[in-house]
Amino acid sequence: MTPTRVTAERPLAVIGAMPEEVAPLLAAARDPLEEGEGPYRWHRATLDGVPVLIAACGIGKVNAAALTQALLGAGAAAVLFTGVAGGVDPGLRVGDLVVARDAVQHDVDVTPLGYDEGQVPGEPPVWAAEPGLRDLVADAAAEVAAVEGVRLVVGRVASGDAFVADPVRVADLRRRFAASCAEMEGAAVAQVCARWGVPWSIVRSVSDTADNDASVDFLAFTEVAARRAVAVVRGTLRRLA
Repeated sequence: MTPTRVTAERPLAVIGAMPEEVAPLLAAARDPLEEGEGPYRWHRATLDGVPVLIAACGIGKVNAAALTQALLGAGAAAVLFTGVAGGVDPGLRVGDLVVARDAVQHDVDVTPLGYDEGQVPGEPPVWAAEPGLRDLVADAAAEVAAVEGVRLVVGRVASGDAFVADPVRVADLRRRFAASCAEMEGAAVAQVCARWGVPWSIVRSVSDTADNDASVDFLAFTEVAARRAVAVVRGTLRRLA
């Protein structure tokens, strides 16, 4: 059962923060046509038999939210965010996969006014992924994990405008939010989609363990980690076709 109806008029938006996270998708797409609005550009195409909008948003929550809004305006029926992240779950290793059960903005703190940690006033404490799309992506991720010999976790994605490279901060994110991974865009995408009632999902491949070696690991393993996330996206599209 498909979680949402994807058509040429209502395509699936696939977003990565960095161009290299979506370049393999664009290279495999059929008849990509560049479109845009204002400063934002994307490609409308067909990939694995599914109409898609493929775009790189740039790093950070504001970039992610702004492009997501533009893609919804272009007709996106659902949004799938792909790319790499830092592992927070101590059981995760470089190359493992995380599919979002839900997402939280870990750098939001309005607790003096009585809100939960990470909660934006007027919003829920976390944004829960739509179960149908979540399960479809998780099924594709499980297939990739089995082939690649890596671990899959369906858990919480913690987003914030900071590159986490400190074991103390990693432990803090795990303690405060029960986060599986840390990145800089996903929860902003979730917030925008939730406001519009649009299904969303996030798949991240672990490029580093968000510790003192995070910057080195990130540079060394981004390509292989991004490749695994791309494989999950394409497995999801085959399930939607």
